[in-house]
Amino acid sequence: MSPVARGGTPEEEGSGADVEKAAAETGGVCSLVIGTLVTWCSSLVVASLWQWNGDKHTSYKLLAKSIFGPWGYWYVTFFQQVASIGNNIAIQIAAGSSLKAVYKHYHKTDDGAMTLQQFIILFGAFELLLSQLPDIHSLRWVNAACTASTIGFAGTAIGVTIYDGHRIDHNEVDYGLQGSTASKIFRAFNALGTIAFSFGDAMLPEIQSSVREPVRMNMYKGVSTAYSIIVMSYWTLAFSGYWAFGSGVQPYILSSLTVPRWTIVMANLFAVIQITGCFQIYCRPTFAQFEQRIQDTGYRARLWRLVYTSAYMVVITLISAAMPFFGDFVSVCGAVGFTPLDFVLPALAFLKAGKLPENPGLRGAVKAITSAVAVLFSVVGALACIGAVRAIALDVKTYKFFHDM
Repeated sequence: MSPVARGGTPEEEGSGADVEKAAAETGGVCSLVIGTLVTWCSSLVVASLWQWNGDKHTSYKLLAKSIFGPWGYWYVTFFQQVASIGNNIAIQIAAGSSLKAVYKHYHKTDDGAMTLQQFIILFGAFELLLSQLPDIHSLRWVNAACTASTIGFAGTAIGVTIYDGHRIDHNEVDYGLQGSTASKIFRAFNALGTIAFSFGDAMLPEIQSSVREPVRMNMYKGVSTAYSIIVMSYWTLAFSGYWAFGSGVQPYILSSLTVPRWTIVMANLFAVIQITGCFQIYCRPTFAQFEQRIQDTGYRARLWRLVYTSAYMVVITLISAAMPFFGDFVSVCGAVGFTPLDFVLPALAFLKAGKLPENPGLRGAVKAITSAVAVLFSVVGALACIGAVRAIALDVKTYKFFHDM
């Protein structure tokens, strides 16, 4: 068969692969940068509108209702529930994976080995215990431990990733995308949802309600500090992970690490502590829906709380154990939950309630840019959802339910 019939000479095929690799890398970096800038600006917008009409809005849905009316309330309620549930499914899978990794470090034989599903159940039981605490304010000590663990996790994971990367023969690392053209396109869509998830924060007004005076200025400082940490830590982890393992890096990067084993154990422990508090923050909007309908106090209120928190944990644990596909749920959650709340709605809220420049030219430019952000990320959310749903469908075909990953 001639080179033309095969699709081109080796030099042409290599050149095409290089172009594809460069395009993928450029697209990935640009998506990461744009996602960071847009969500940082969006967070500042939401923080600025917390008391925009003279009233303090203690939740995102109440803020949306004050700006857009009833449809804003139900818009946020729906997408906040999707983000919360999707996020907690992904968190429970990650926690189970980390606990199993620690267990495997000390349990060398396969006889009587615990499965991923058993660790997911253990984590769910612990979260059920924490769920009996009444509100976010009562989780201060948990959140403090999570903040410290976030820094520990990022530092340890980056160090081990770079260490592993230096041990690997990079001539054998594949940085290109595998599969057909259609497969590559859908994987790119799926990645958009993952990036949206990485910067998701669907409950900024709820967090702002716990900030001391002056609330708005302290929130601006907190948001900017948080994004500075994100750039220094998670950008570094993303780039070092791609450098070390190429396109074969696992969605949960700790699964790609090999040595030194004791540091991997430490990184996994940091990860479990970190996401313990994150799980609690994101289950609170769902709990609030039940609490609004229950008027009992004292013993009966605590009993009702045990009932609905138990039902919530059973559902989340069952889904996590049945379909432990961390990367897929991250993408779905980012596409359907976080994109509408962290990319689209803040832009619309700024157009309706924000203080636009008085200069006509500058005012028109701000309106055009803000409208473009709302439209662009509406499209991104739809494409990411398509890619994520396709990925879940493929995984379900490949693995059996309750597969021990």
